[in-house]
Amino acid sequence: MRCARPMPDGYGGDGHCEECAGQRFGWARARAATLYGGASRQLVLSLKHGDRPEIARPMAAWMRRAGADVLSNADLVVPVPLHWTRRVKRRMNQSAELARRIAAEQGIEHGPGTLVRIRATETQHGKNVGQRYRNIEGAFVCPVSAKVQDRRIVLVDDVMTTGATLNAAARVLRSAGAASVDVLIFARVVKENNVSS
Repeated sequence: MRCARPMPDGYGGDGHCEECAGQRFGWARARAATLYGGASRQLVLSLKHGDRPEIARPMAAWMRRAGADVLSNADLVVPVPLHWTRRVKRRMNQSAELARRIAAEQGIEHGPGTLVRIRATETQHGKNVGQRYRNIEGAFVCPVSAKVQDRRIVLVDDVMTTGATLNAAARVLRSAGAASVDVLIFARVVKENNVSS
């Protein structure tokens, strides 16, 4: 329920895994369309680095299905932003492309400028949990707090590994006055996958 990790078959608990126990996330609920690895990894990399924006359409459809409950009462869909230098290099923000399609299909407002990444952070690849949280600290601002005030927001990204980036972004939205923040991602990295993004 909180981190979008799959639960074992027959799990009879409250939907919270051991790894979430005691953690304080900036969001309430997280949903993922798939686990990261194999074909899903190829889709993510093709969208992110392969100049293949058309791939966002099926990815967004799978995300809408997986996140139907968090989208059902959302007021605003917000992508995790890239720093402008990285966006220029990639020619697009893959999270914004996914969020745009999700918002359009669901009839929810899309807020691509709601969050701004003001610091060009290092890549999170290869960093441990603590390093990831330190790397992303202070990277986001919300220049349009009136737009998020008392609204239910779905924060969209392509991949979640530790949740450091999404946590930082969600906390900024909550500080700006959002009523709630939920997270919707395409792929969730789990330890059993033995992969990282």
